[in-house]
Amino acid sequence: VFSSGGTTNSGGEHQSRCDTLYTQTPRHCFLVFFSPAKDVMYICPFSGAVSGTLTITDYKLYFKSLARNPPFALEVPLGAMSRLEKIGVQNHGENTRGLEVVSKDLRNPRFAYKKEEHRKLEIFEMLSKYSFPLSNDLPLFAFLYQEKFPEDGWKVYDPVTEYRRLGLPNESWILSKINSNYDLCDSYPALLAVPSSITDDELRRAAAFRAKHRIPVLSWIHPESQAAIIRCGQPQVGPSDRRCKEDERYLQIILDANAQSHKLSIYDARQSSFADTNKAKDGGYENENFYPNVELNFLEIPNMHVMRESLRKLKEVVYPTIDEAHWFSSIHNTHWLEYIRLLLAGAVRIADRLESGKTSVVVHCSDGWDRTAQLTSLAMLMLDGYYRSICGFQVLLEKEWLSFGHRFASRIGHGDQNHANSERSPLFVQFMDCVWQMTRQFPSAFEFNELFLITVLDHLYSCLFGTFLYNSEKERGVPRKTVSLWSYINSQVEDFTNPFYVNYEHHVLYPLTSLRHLELWVSYYVRWNPRMRPQVPVHQSLKEMLVLRSELQRRVDELQRDASLSLSSSTLSPTSRRPSSPSHLGGMTMHTTV
Repeated sequence: VFSSGGTTNSGGEHQSRCDTLYTQTPRHCFLVFFSPAKDVMYICPFSGAVSGTLTITDYKLYFKSLARNPPFALEVPLGAMSRLEKIGVQNHGENTRGLEVVSKDLRNPRFAYKKEEHRKLEIFEMLSKYSFPLSNDLPLFAFLYQEKFPEDGWKVYDPVTEYRRLGLPNESWILSKINSNYDLCDSYPALLAVPSSITDDELRRAAAFRAKHRIPVLSWIHPESQAAIIRCGQPQVGPSDRRCKEDERYLQIILDANAQSHKLSIYDARQSSFADTNKAKDGGYENENFYPNVELNFLEIPNMHVMRESLRKLKEVVYPTIDEAHWFSSIHNTHWLEYIRLLLAGAVRIADRLESGKTSVVVHCSDGWDRTAQLTSLAMLMLDGYYRSICGFQVLLEKEWLSFGHRFASRIGHGDQNHANSERSPLFVQFMDCVWQMTRQFPSAFEFNELFLITVLDHLYSCLFGTFLYNSEKERGVPRKTVSLWSYINSQVEDFTNPFYVNYEHHVLYPLTSLRHLELWVSYYVRWNPRMRPQVPVHQSLKEMLVLRSELQRRVDELQRDASLSLSSSTLSPTSRRPSSPSHLGGMTMHTTV
């Protein structure tokens, strides 16, 4: 439930629960570049101008006003800044100069200086320099931040351990080191799961036929049917429908690896019209005439440029003010929820094809690192309960997004002042929105809470940690130089734990994907509007419930031990002993709706 009126300050629940890390990070690791600029006005879109001091460190912009009770504070990580604009501001009838910070996290704080503030140019230049370090030949802040945590997040994901969890290698699949030096595909990880019966020479020839050399490789395998999720780039058939016998044989081997199905389903994430257009650019899709027993399905998901424009429209709707009279129509016109629906619906089709159809699937878009990552990771989240745990979700991101080369540096633009770069796109935000939609429909199926999702997204931009930097495993090389986001999260995991979590390990989740079952993620997209804050401190309530649950579980365990001891010490007469009924003990069948 959200309130519809009133004002707040940064100490309010709407900001504190979303910015936990920012307020808890030790201050000694930040360098203050110059003494605070005093008498700076923050032009609050909700409650008017606020006078205070503006401080800039090598990590963030920090504004504080003591004139309010309680004091007002605002901070923006420099890494979250998309661009800076000099603006004219009228304050008490006086025209003065100001600054607008256009942020990647859907807010645009504005500041005005007094005429006598001589350092306004220095402030702008300092922000421009350290908000976009790569454009100024400086390192990202993550390489300067050396905080120590009890947990080492870089050890969360080990590919060999993860593949062994999936039962690999086996008769049909091996773990290949053909890409150990990233020579086969520079955007793929060093270790690949490939069919056991294909040679390295065939792999190289098949790779040459796929976009960016992104050959079909295994992401996940069903523990019973052996149906697999395979990801890759588009085939480079071109306008003349070129063929590649190694690629055709490769997909046939993948089909044969699953004895329970005589079909292989290919899910092309793109709109069919754009896939046809890509043929003119030497791309394209599989011709079913050349691939026996293969069925091709287009999921009709628009490209990253459409998604970027959709989020831009959404930002205009939610910040700085909200048009209450046209709220639903305004949200509808952004098409954001429609694109969320398409992603979820596509992932459900993939998951159901594996689970119910026992059929292996191949997923690709154009290059296989954007929509492909969205779909494979969502389908795996639906199929495998491990990925719904806190640690498992971290493994999922490390594997499907980071190791398989989602271009985080290009899509987010860390440290780059070229905000108009057409490579920018909120594809990972979309994925996290889909995850949030699933947590709403299955509130006890996920170990992590909403704060976990928001914290991950905040540090997608912040450049405090090295987790989301760079475009691929090859160029990343950050574990030895930076701190992992998972180090922070796993060192205080109770803050990010869902108290309602039940480990439904073998349950497959099929979220409802019609628009009437989807909703705008207000706690993320509209969190900067104080009028949309929760009426109760949700995060604190969840923490208290988690403590209560632990205490109740401890008490239940004690009672069970006492009962067991009491039963074993009692002497039963021969006539009172009866065999246990299987219907009440081992033979009981659990029917649980998640």
